[in-house]
This record gives sequence, C-alpha cells and structure tokens, in this order.
Amino acid sequence: MKQWHELFDQARSAFSQQRTFERARLLGASNLACLGRHTLSGLLCAAGQQFADWSSSYRLFERERLDLDQLWQVPLRSVVESLAPGAPVVALMDDTLVRKRGRHILGTSWRRDPLGPHFTTNFIWASRFLQLSLAMPALAGAQSCGARAVPVDLVHAPSPRKPSRRAAPEQWTNWRAASAASAVSALGARRIDALRQSLDQLSQGRERALWMCTDATFTNRTVLKRLPPRTTLIGRIRKDARLYALPRPQEQHPGRGRCRYYGQPLPTPEQYRQQDAIPWQTVEAFAAGQVYRFDIKYLAPLRWKNGSGKMPIALLIVRPVAYRLRQTSRLNYRKPAYLICTDLTLSPQQILQAYLWRWEIEVNFRDEKTLLGVGQPQVRTDAAVRTTTAFSVFTYALLLLALHRCRFAHRPLPPPRWQRASQPSPNGRVSTQQALALFRSQLWANSLRAHNKSGFAAATRSTEKPLQNFNSLQSAVLYATG
Repeated sequence: MKQWHELFDQARSAFSQQRTFERARLLGASNLACLGRHTLSGLLCAAGQQFADWSSSYRLFERERLDLDQLWQVPLRSVVESLAPGAPVVALMDDTLVRKRGRHILGTSWRRDPLGPHFTTNFIWASRFLQLSLAMPALAGAQSCGARAVPVDLVHAPSPRKPSRRAAPEQWTNWRAASAASAVSALGARRIDALRQSLDQLSQGRERALWMCTDATFTNRTVLKRLPPRTTLIGRIRKDARLYALPRPQEQHPGRGRCRYYGQPLPTPEQYRQQDAIPWQTVEAFAAGQVYRFDIKYLAPLRWKNGSGKMPIALLIVRPVAYRLRQTSRLNYRKPAYLICTDLTLSPQQILQAYLWRWEIEVNFRDEKTLLGVGQPQVRTDAAVRTTTAFSVFTYALLLLALHRCRFAHRPLPPPRWQRASQPSPNGRVSTQQALALFRSQLWANSLRAHNKSGFAAATRSTEKPLQNFNSLQSAVLYATG
C-alpha cells in the first residue's frame, strides 16, 4: 500500500489543484478496495463518503480536471526504469469492448461480439477502447521468462454516427473521412507514434528499441507504413497472404521503366508449413507458467505487397501445439500461428517470446472488467466516459507496479484449502485477486483488527455445539472475489 501511494504521488503534475489530487487519490484507493459495483457512488461508499457532497467527485471527471497524458507518464517511466540496460521496450496493443445498456451514452454503438459462437455473428451495444501495455519481465535480462503487462495508455475509440439518407453530400464526405480516421488500425498507428515520442522524452527510453506486438487487426498496411523510427512490429498475418521474394540484381534494374521491388511470387504461409523441404527448428520460450519447446520455420527476407510494401519482413511459422484435455484422452492440436517481423536482425526465439507475452494484455482486460469494474460508472458524456475508464485502468497499473516493487516482501493471504497445491509452481506469481486482497488487508487492518495476516481465527475447542452459520467479517472482506 505504501508503494502504491508513492507511485500515485508522482502523478501530482496531472492535477491543477492539491484538493483535486487528494480527491482523486481517495477515489483511486476506493476503486481497488470496493467490494460492490464500481460506480462513482460505490467508490464513495467504500471511502465512507456516502453522507458528504458527491458532486465534486462527478465534476472531477465531467470537467476533465485531470490530464490523462501526464497521468500515463507515471507507469511508462516506472516500467522503463525497471528494464535491464539496453533491453528493448516490448509493447502490447489491442482493442476491447465494454458492454453498455444506455442508448444515450456517447461513443456507444453496435459492435461484433468477439466472444460469440463461430457459426454466427452476434452484435452487442458497447463502447470500444484501445489499450497499450508494456511487458515487464519477471527476470531482467533473461531470454525465456514470464512477464506481466502494465497498462500505459488507454483511449476511447468510438465510431462517427452515420448520417441519414437525406443528408447533404458534404455530410457524407465528412463522415467517410471521419470513419477512415477513427478506424481502430489508424488510431493504433497514431498511438504507436505517440508512445515512441513519449519514450524519446525519457532519459532511459531514448535509445531503446520499441517492439510492438499486435494481432491481425493491426498487422496491415495502415500500421506498417506509419511505423516510427526504431520501432519493430511483430504481428500475426493470414495463412493465405501473398508473399514475394526480393528481386535479383538483374531483375531490380531491367534497364527500362521503374525499379522493381518485388521478385518472384512465393508460396503462402500455409503452403510453407506443409512443405517438407524446409526443416523445422526447435526453440524454447516461456508460456503458461513454464518453458516449452516450440517447432518453428523461419524465412527471411520476404516482402508482403498488400501489407508491408517495400519493407522486407521475416516470416515465422509456429507448428500447432499438442495438448490433452485429460491425462488419458487423445491428443488435440491448436491452430498454427503465422507471424511477421519487420526487423530481420531479431532471432526466432526473440520474436516468438515477445509475441507470447502479448497474451498478458488479454489478462489485463479480464482483470479490468471482472475485478475493477471498468465501464460500470454510470456516466454519459464523452469526457466522463473517457476519464473514468482511463482513471480506473491507471489505478490498476499502479497496483501492478507496486506489487513488482515489493519483490514479494509481503506474502499473499493464505489460499483457501480447495486452492492449496501440494507442490506450488516455482514460476507462480501473485495474481491480481491476491494483490487486491493484500491491498485491502493493509488498508483495513486496524478496522478489522487483522494484525496477524497468516490466520484470522484461533483454533478453539468447546464441548458446545457450534453455530450453524458463523459470520467472519475478516474472511468475508479479504477473500471477496468481487
């Protein structure tokens, strides 16, 4: 808890007044300790302010009395300082949907549900956000180790409202231009450039390389042609992408016409995977709590005409990983992965490990929605929607950084008996739920009289029949999953 407050003190420049800063600190701590719905009224009740004036807390977000750009500098600077000297900055980018019900909330629209069944397309009423997180390795300087993603940027990504059929031609022209500018890939290209500029302003980030790990949504021409200097993109592509070889010297300058940039057409990534002439290589990478051996094929240099254009790329094909649902069941196989990298100097192991870290941003989305209640504040204006969501994710980022700074000096609360493993994994880490329970225990230790964190009730023997329902306030509060 002390580390979290020290990190929040570094965000003082994002607030114009000390009074506003203290109010934001109170709401930020309440956001982590709240047990119910994470609405603004719920945060005020968790802070014991339910009988005070609540309008100032709403004005904090309605009138944007906090600078989000200055706010995100705190986790960005902390993550870069924790990296080993000369280590690259591995950034993870993805978009997510926050379900809504109100039809008058600005920025909401019908979106395709990514969790819907594969045989049909479902639509949900939701707001879309784009998030960037930085991978913070568990072991500085190690090639194959786990990492935890810390959010460093979150922006609202709404789509412009389509005009009516009877609208003027100028309105339709403006709508098409606004739709192209608000596309999630175009927004991602702008946020990559902003992240590169923010790193250049840091003393320890100016000379570091930036590796952007994305999915297929951002592995396209819009992002690849706008990559800033000293930035590498590692992304996933289609299995039927059309690839070309680099032209030979006699083909590059035919004597007449323009210089050629594309050579002979090459097989697709799926065809490369099925070819036995190209041998499989084995590399080690950390995933799912331990180091695994992956079979890959590495091809470079290539050119992707519809994506990277004239930029040479490297292709990495990952063989499907086998797994069993039960110990006695048959082997199942996951789908193969086709990755590209714009830096030909990176080894296949570095490319694969960086992309495997991309799963951590999905963990961020799960924690933000299920544990921190992102999107639950009942606000409607554009400013309030942007600031409340970004502020909630910011407090979550500080919690992860505080947990990393503690270096496991504070052990998590003892797990319930049904979660206690006989042999704990050596690569296990403190989960977000355990970190929240630890934060609540330190925040409410005096009120709950829980000075001994290793046990909450002394073992007593009595000949009397115990109560059928024994309510323990400490266990109910500190082991809450909401």
